[in-house]
Amino acid sequence: MAQAASEAVRNDLAPTGALRVAIAVGPTGSPLWATKDPASGAPRGVTVDLGRALADRLGVPVDFVVYSSSGEITDAAGSGAWDVSFMPVDDERRTKVDFGPDYALGESTYLVAPGSTIAAIPEVDRAGVRVAGVENTTTIRAARRSLRNTTVTGTKGATEILELLRAGGVDAVALGRDSLEDFAEMLPGSRVLDGYFWAVSVAVATPPGRKAGLAFASAFIEDVKADGTVERSFTAAGLRGAKVAPPAA
Repeated sequence: MAQAASEAVRNDLAPTGALRVAIAVGPTGSPLWATKDPASGAPRGVTVDLGRALADRLGVPVDFVVYSSSGEITDAAGSGAWDVSFMPVDDERRTKVDFGPDYALGESTYLVAPGSTIAAIPEVDRAGVRVAGVENTTTIRAARRSLRNTTVTGTKGATEILELLRAGGVDAVALGRDSLEDFAEMLPGSRVLDGYFWAVSVAVATPPGRKAGLAFASAFIEDVKADGTVERSFTAAGLRGAKVAPPAA
């Protein structure tokens, strides 16, 4: 049974009276990325579903705070602009936010431009190949660690990456597989490479020091993994490559 929110939890997660959920919005959906409803313009997707469900459990309204990337969300953690978020985990990010359990596991790979001769991930790492990723994200950091013979250009968000690929400004894009599969449908002739260079885990997060709030959000994540809420949200969003993280991941 879900535990009722204490005063300490409400102070941590809803200091303004509403749960302010930071979300990254882009052109395609994933366990991280929300999209805009074409009719209303309102955000929709996995993080929106989870944010609403957490607010319901707290018994408070939800406000979505929209950013262009998880990197922007991370950088705003100390500003007081948001109370909870959902983002990929890495050691650099742990210095700026506190993480709870993972709710999703996935892969980061490359999408290559139409007409590209690149057939496998190792072939991306050669002189003259132009690679783009979203700046200040776990994926771009992993790509930069693995690429020795080329450099990766950072963009503000995923929409900018797609436009670069369409315009022929880059040869390959580094992102999560779910987003890249959608990009490939938008750009005929482009291809998502098999395998992955970075295994991604996506978790609930709070600004530093909100221990009671993080404990409540962590228990929530374990509950919604166990009761099928996360899997149903993945299905509703049309995600193909994401997996629900195991208990206590």
